Amino acid sequence: MRFVWAVLAFVLAAVLIGAGIAQRTVFMGPSSLQEQVEVEEPAPFVLLDGEVLRSHPGSQTLLVRGEGDIFSAFGRTADMEAWLSDSDYNRVTVGDDGEFDVELVTAPTPEGSTGEDDAATDDAAAGRNPVGSDLWLDSFSDTDALISDNMQLPEGMSMLVAYDGTEDAPDDIVVSWPLDTSTPWAGPLMVAGGVVLLAGLVLYVLAIRHQRRGRGPLRKGPGPLPVTQPIDVAALPEREREALEASDGDRPRDADPADGADHEVVDEKRDAEGKSSMRATASARRRRLLAVPVLGLTAVLAAGCSADSWPQLGGGEASPSPTPTVIAPENQKPPAVTEAQATRILQEISSTLSDADTNVDIEAAKTRLDGPALTARTTDYALRTALPESAPPSAIPTDQVEVVLPEATDRWPRTVMLLSKSTSDETVPPVILTMTQQDPWSNYKVTNMASMAADAVFPDVAASWLGTSLVPADSAFLSLPPGQLAEAFADAVDQGEQSASYPLFDDLSHTLMTSIVDSRQAVVQNLADNGAAETSAVAFDMVPTDDPAVSMTTLDSGAIVAITLTDSETVTPTSADAVIRFGDNAQAKALTGAAESAKGVITTYEFQLFFSVPAQGSNDQIKLLASRQDLVSVEVIK
Repeated sequence: MRFVWAVLAFVLAAVLIGAGIAQRTVFMGPSSLQEQVEVEEPAPFVLLDGEVLRSHPGSQTLLVRGEGDIFSAFGRTADMEAWLSDSDYNRVTVGDDGEFDVELVTAPTPEGSTGEDDAATDDAAAGRNPVGSDLWLDSFSDTDALISDNMQLPEGMSMLVAYDGTEDAPDDIVVSWPLDTSTPWAGPLMVAGGVVLLAGLVLYVLAIRHQRRGRGPLRKGPGPLPVTQPIDVAALPEREREALEASDGDRPRDADPADGADHEVVDEKRDAEGKSSMRATASARRRRLLAVPVLGLTAVLAAGCSADSWPQLGGGEASPSPTPTVIAPENQKPPAVTEAQATRILQEISSTLSDADTNVDIEAAKTRLDGPALTARTTDYALRTALPESAPPSAIPTDQVEVVLPEATDRWPRTVMLLSKSTSDETVPPVILTMTQQDPWSNYKVTNMASMAADAVFPDVAASWLGTSLVPADSAFLSLPPGQLAEAFADAVDQGEQSASYPLFDDLSHTLMTSIVDSRQAVVQNLADNGAAETSAVAFDMVPTDDPAVSMTTLDSGAIVAITLTDSETVTPTSADAVIRFGDNAQAKALTGAAESAKGVITTYEFQLFFSVPAQGSNDQIKLLASRQDLVSVEVIK
């Protein structure tokens, strides 16, 4: 009966192990679901709506095959449509039947344009390269085959596929989603099969042992000796009699002849017991040797199973912790950039400007600078061309972008304010800057940039995912309208404490005002030391530039305002015979190409300032956050 149970155990083990292996092999379905995008009419771009990628659950993988460098990017659907507004492209959506619909969208013809204008516009749109655009949240590129995997494209996002914008986009596009191929019972089945197999082997060994014991001893002991008659020694021949007497002489006198037979029986018993013990030891060794392969097989099967082969028991869920609640205003627009996007853009700007500074390439600098920042760079490059020993501008630190304050808008131009720090060099001050994107096809350019004061405290602003709004120049919700801030600061510098605007500013602002006044006094003192005080006159004038103030709201209903002013220093002779000599002023000589002027010289400095302006009704002062001063021009009066 034990043999029957052992055989049943072997059969059951084979079924269990086979079922477990089959679940991971022959019964396992495909690991992914793939759908092909059928493009019938070629165009330079293919726009896949986010609904296409979300048509099935799970992470999304985009596979594009072609010849050459393939480019793909994702971003907000509205932004991509704006970028493609003057181009032909194929748009892929999901139809009512769940299938992919591909529609060719042609660029509209501008009203009142001529045929030549249309051709020029079409050529410009068709030749627009999508690579490197700041509009994309992220982008990918590869040669001949592009795989963008593990994507989770949310609602409102789309994917763009193209080459370089001049040739038709790839038409071999496949979207795939992973399928659940987990087999939670494969592992338990194989382990259970191994356990049953081990039990069957144990039963088999026990059955064999029981059978052997039931048969009795393998060999019986010798029977009783036959009865013998006494031997008459005298009747034996003489030679046999002598041999018998010699053997009797060797036996001890007190020995019993029957003892020999007893010793033989004892030896036979010992031999039988030893053989029985050896058989038992061999049987135990065989059982251990049989158990080792079974345990090894079970271990191999268990080790070969991945996590998908076992039931996933849910662990304890972490209790949620409360987070601050931020209520977005009704009809809130999306932020112009995400935090990761802004960081990437700033790194690209810093890299471009570092290369431009090294090569003194103003054309390269123009691709990332505009407004007051470009004006300062232009003069710096002119000076460094004439004076190669001049130090280049400091690079924009990008180690830690601490604040990203984007404008919440779906229109252009768009503005973003950033606060960036260096973590590798403590001597490099933090930098506050504003950058603006003029249209969907332009990259962001830095317009205002200044170094943050050590004692300045950046105000609380909205989260980067929420964004903020620009404050109009004539806003009455601030203690001072942004459009009047530059004029008020200039008046406080020129008039000092006599100015009505002077008390509006904090101590850091007053310190900057004092340093400007002191630099003016140093010019006057220099003229006096050179004996030109009686033959020359000097005048100073600080005025706002034509660049509008950039103002972005803070959480306390205030605003961060960036303004630009120029401080002009005009030196003129007071006598017809007098001239203004530049002396050791190498910068004036380099920018004017002259060593003296008979009518005078105008030196202009540019100030880029960032202020924190409180809300209307607040008792707080206007606080200086960052400042930057640059020489922008030296002109000879003609």
